[in-house]
Amino acid sequence: MKTLQKKLLLFLLIFPIGMFAQNTLKGVVLEGKSQQPLPSVSVAIEGTNTMTATDFDGNFTLSNLKKGQKITFSFIGFKNQTLVYENQSSVTVRLEEDVQELKDIVVIGYGAVKKKDATGTVDLITAKDFNEGPVLSPQQLISGKVAGVNISSNGGSPGEGQSINIRGIGSLSLTSQPLFVIDGVPVDNGGVGGSRNPLNLINPSDIESMSVLKDASATAIYGSRGANGVIVITTKKGKNKEFKYTFNSSTTMYEGVNRVDVMSANQLRDVIALDSNYDDTTSSLLGTANTNWQDEIYRTAFGRNHNFSAIGSAWGVPMRASLSYTNHDGILKTDNFDRTTAALTFSPSFLNDALKVEINAKGNYEENQFANRGAIGSAAVFDPTQSVFDANSPFGGYFTWIDANTGQQVSLAPSNPVALLNLVDDTSEVRRFLGNVKADYTLPFFKAVTATINVGLDKSNSHGRNITSDLIPTSDPTWNGSRFAYTNNATNKLFDAYFTYAGSFNDKHNLTAVLGHSYQSFEYDNFSYNSENQEDGLQYEFIDKSKNVLLSYFGRVNYDFNKRYLFTATLRADASSKLNPEDRWGYFPSVAFAWNIMDESFMKNVKMDNLKLRVGYGEVGNVNGLGDYKFLTRYAGSTETAQYQFGFANNLPSFYQTYRPDAVNKDLKWEIGQSLNVGLDFGFWNNRVNGSVNAYVRKSKDLIANSTVDPFTNFSNQIERNIGDMENRGIEFALNFSPIKNDNFEWNINYNIAFNHNEVVKLPDNQPIGGISTGVGNNVQMHAEGEQPYSFFVYKQIYDVNGLPIEGAFADLNGDNQINDSDKYFYNDPFADILMGINTDFRYKNWDLAIISRVSLGNYIYNDVKASKGILDLSVPSTNNYISNLHTDYLTSGFTTVSDVTALSDHFIEDGSFFKIDNISFGYTAKQISKGVDARFYGSVQNVAVFTNFSGIDPEISSGIDNNFYPRPRSFMFGVNFNF
Repeated sequence: MKTLQKKLLLFLLIFPIGMFAQNTLKGVVLEGKSQQPLPSVSVAIEGTNTMTATDFDGNFTLSNLKKGQKITFSFIGFKNQTLVYENQSSVTVRLEEDVQELKDIVVIGYGAVKKKDATGTVDLITAKDFNEGPVLSPQQLISGKVAGVNISSNGGSPGEGQSINIRGIGSLSLTSQPLFVIDGVPVDNGGVGGSRNPLNLINPSDIESMSVLKDASATAIYGSRGANGVIVITTKKGKNKEFKYTFNSSTTMYEGVNRVDVMSANQLRDVIALDSNYDDTTSSLLGTANTNWQDEIYRTAFGRNHNFSAIGSAWGVPMRASLSYTNHDGILKTDNFDRTTAALTFSPSFLNDALKVEINAKGNYEENQFANRGAIGSAAVFDPTQSVFDANSPFGGYFTWIDANTGQQVSLAPSNPVALLNLVDDTSEVRRFLGNVKADYTLPFFKAVTATINVGLDKSNSHGRNITSDLIPTSDPTWNGSRFAYTNNATNKLFDAYFTYAGSFNDKHNLTAVLGHSYQSFEYDNFSYNSENQEDGLQYEFIDKSKNVLLSYFGRVNYDFNKRYLFTATLRADASSKLNPEDRWGYFPSVAFAWNIMDESFMKNVKMDNLKLRVGYGEVGNVNGLGDYKFLTRYAGSTETAQYQFGFANNLPSFYQTYRPDAVNKDLKWEIGQSLNVGLDFGFWNNRVNGSVNAYVRKSKDLIANSTVDPFTNFSNQIERNIGDMENRGIEFALNFSPIKNDNFEWNINYNIAFNHNEVVKLPDNQPIGGISTGVGNNVQMHAEGEQPYSFFVYKQIYDVNGLPIEGAFADLNGDNQINDSDKYFYNDPFADILMGINTDFRYKNWDLAIISRVSLGNYIYNDVKASKGILDLSVPSTNNYISNLHTDYLTSGFTTVSDVTALSDHFIEDGSFFKIDNISFGYTAKQISKGVDARFYGSVQNVAVFTNFSGIDPEISSGIDNNFYPRPRSFMFGVNFNF
């Protein structure tokens, strides 16, 4: 009996302890497909603050568990999984990859959010949606994909730079290009000499996604760097799974599409024969050949790309490595772009994942051979009745107009375009490294706080030379060839340090806060040598060293209530060494609010998946593109024609180069952009129909522009000052629609349209801009108050009853019976009023087809080629014995006399609206062609067709002035991609 009593007493003592026992669960998390362990998976007990993360081997341990509690496993890129604790001691969890979630993660400044939780205007384009074709630079991947983002190449050369405007332009004199942030490192868009495009550093195949931050509420966290929008590039990273490999190889053929519309040899002969002003002497200048000079300088070109990448995990460290080689010829003979890139990423974790490190390293090596683009203009005007070669020519056997008295090329005569290509050797080598180390450390004593340090280095150097043969046609009797050489070095150093707090309260209140500091310096060390200056006794070596620094403090708070009401506030303080100490600091705040309306009870019966209202306001600054240290006195050397005589040498006067001070400007301050955005995101039919509508107003204040100053108050009569204001307003609409989506067939449509209007609302001094070929110092554009920037400022042409222009007849708009500058008027501008992107793709089983197209409406172009080459007197100048070809516009206009007034006629301004089919791509994926090997065979046509009324070779001219434009070719590409 006593023994039974003792046992009962022991049970009564142990039972309450057992009720409150701290049960422990151990487990492992695996990747569902490969069964490889997943590190850094978040493991949390729902309704509590208890959480942990898996280690290198996917293991985790949770304590203080109670029966019935729910445990959630989450990891970016994988579907969440929840299990109920039933007193088990161990468990194995397998997570499945979630492709859709990867598409919904938007990288923003100093963090990332799900697109659903974003309050600013942000567009995300992932690798799945990138443009295909011969894409050599990252900008080409998203052309036509994002509403309000206008991307166009500066010409048809391989690897050519790109012009990008997000919601119009934001400055009159500084850059309007967006900031690029690559894996957390803001990069300099300027590049170094000898580089075609600073973003050629990155192989487009290495890019995972690109986030476009458009309004100030999204970009203000970048302060002055984000004045014109931000494009955040995230490259592909390693995964904790067995290694997978990709090899891609493609070949591209390029061919010219259009030519400048100039006369054939027979047409030119007929014009000269029929004109009464020309006699037998003029006719005797004509040759007997029929040379198409544009055919002589252009060619069918070829290019090739090879890419290899490996992604996986080694020693528990996710990593990715890639290597690529690109070699493309341009359609302009002697033009070549040769590039090798390499990229390496590591993502190790330490201290049970309390410390997460990301290491990114990218490098490229380019060899460029630049064709002499002067040959483009020369081919349009060179006499087609002459042959390419002349055995009697002293200039390498190339036909040249020779002055009988000097034996040199006739002064002002065009040079043989083939000679310009073959006798000028312009080459460069460019090396660039971009790398950063980012470390995130979760504080052990306060696990809701993560400390981050990001250290980056962007270093470039280039060597180039331009060697011109002594056989080049020239009118200089002392010419013996020339050599211009240069070296450029640019170093961009970054240090970021910030804390991130992420916490939840009562399961409904979520707060994320970021507070940090950033330091970025830009150093330039440039050197050049000019052999001609050395021969002329001038300064022949030029050294340019400069440095500017951006010091910043920033903070951001994100709060949401039950994921329904979202609020964001940011503040960034920037100090730039470009400005004087008194005006150096700028403060840029932003606020944004979003309402997920679908989470409201009154929307329960509404069949929609997403409906979110967004309102945001922000301010950003801009000094991007402003020269360094303008508030200090600087000196510049005189040119060859502005030397000072002092004494004699060998009975000849001696001339010396002098130095003069540049204007000092102590009053420059930040340009300020203020923007308000209202947006609505929507989605229904299981999000197979989704999109957004945005309306915005951006006001730019204190714009920097040239201004006249009083005499003797500075070292120049004009200096840059903050004197202008501009307003930019628009509406954007984007729609994604999947009419068909099943296992065998999928059809997706992407449509976007943007309306934009820029207007200069304050500018005391008009700013002439837009130089043209005819005349000296002629400008065809003007910044003026009440007008759009870069508006054309021209004379109004008068036409006859047949609609043909009357030479020298212009409207007397002010009624003073004379034609002068007072009769000029503003006539359109080069920026489109409406931009559209229309894209569609199909997938049927293993076949896929994609069509990319764009529309631009309301962009106008000054046809400088027509204006400078369609005047009869330019064909046979009265004082020189040579003949030039004519633009066929002469057959319509009949213009005979060169005149500055005629050159500024609105007759030469044309509507450049266009519809372009940019790309058609077609592919087939062959599964398991060998064990574990998939292959995709594909082909594409780039620059398929252009529909426009513009008479030039291409209506997509970012500057609005068509002058010797390098034609964009049509390309045909075939490639194969292996995954194994």
